[in-house]
Amino acid sequence: MINRLYLQQQSAALLVQEPKLRIKNVADRLGVCERDLVEAECCDVHSQYLGQDFKSIFKRLGELDEVMALTRNPWCVHERHGKYEDISISEAPVGLVLGPDIDLRLFFMHWGTVWYVQQGEHKSLQFFDKAGVAIHKVYATDKTNKEAWQMLIQDFISTDDIPDIELIPNHKTYAEQAPSNLRTDWLAMKDTHEFFPLLKKWNISRVSALKAAGSDLAQQVPTHTVEAMLTQASEHQIPIMCFVGNHSLIQIHSGPIKKLVRTGPWYNVLDPKFNLHLNTDAIDSVWIVNKPTEDGYITSVEIYEKEGELIAQFFGERKPGVPELTSWRNLLNGFCETPLLG
Repeated sequence: MINRLYLQQQSAALLVQEPKLRIKNVADRLGVCERDLVEAECCDVHSQYLGQDFKSIFKRLGELDEVMALTRNPWCVHERHGKYEDISISEAPVGLVLGPDIDLRLFFMHWGTVWYVQQGEHKSLQFFDKAGVAIHKVYATDKTNKEAWQMLIQDFISTDDIPDIELIPNHKTYAEQAPSNLRTDWLAMKDTHEFFPLLKKWNISRVSALKAAGSDLAQQVPTHTVEAMLTQASEHQIPIMCFVGNHSLIQIHSGPIKKLVRTGPWYNVLDPKFNLHLNTDAIDSVWIVNKPTEDGYITSVEIYEKEGELIAQFFGERKPGVPELTSWRNLLNGFCETPLLG
């Protein structure tokens, strides 16, 4: 059980010293999870527990009209305005949202609690995993259906006991090196989604696979390449796909980008419907990756932190059955010392 008064006092003292800290940063500084501070109503938060029926709540997000969907990992934040449409959630451990604005892949294994949070003028529905880490947040906007928003909250207000924080096992032990026939398997792929099963088959990390594939399939480029790529995509109006996620959810933006701004270590896309905040100080390696599919080779930019965790991925905008944009492939080839296969 959390010590509510202690957390309120400690967070308040920290914010006196550093008033611009966000609640996630305060939690990190205090050595607690973000859900602890939400539950204790720290950092000017007023919260209401909505229980653990996260699937039922998620199915109703389409009633809210336009909102802002936020997904983050420790190094990158992805924000997308729009409606939750074409929501596909069943008893399966995975789900989909395939709207033209909000595009999500959901993995429910570690999902935990849902909260209504009001912090100053900002109102949100916040989904946490069992370890108290924020998975996904849905913010009300001026275009949100206020009646539907209020009804959703009222329907799920819970008086049940709040579950304790659980540790989520993380026992990833990979093979020391990729097998010699990895390249053969790579070249046999027919879809980019076959890459994860390939990693699982050989029990190797993503970065190990990239290092072993061959430079015509995956080559490391300078870390500043991601900034140069975004700049050129903006200048030439090459529509991109930007994937950012955590272990429970991936959020995707598709379309052109325009306004790019650096703020300290953060490189930002600040467009009306899409915001991206990327901590470039956290980037350890950047790779240009080339995968065969039935639609031709598909290239991407993949960004990793020092432990090999994926921060973000970028592709040229495309739909299944449609070849990759020539402008995108030419852009990435321009960053490569070795020509890409295909």
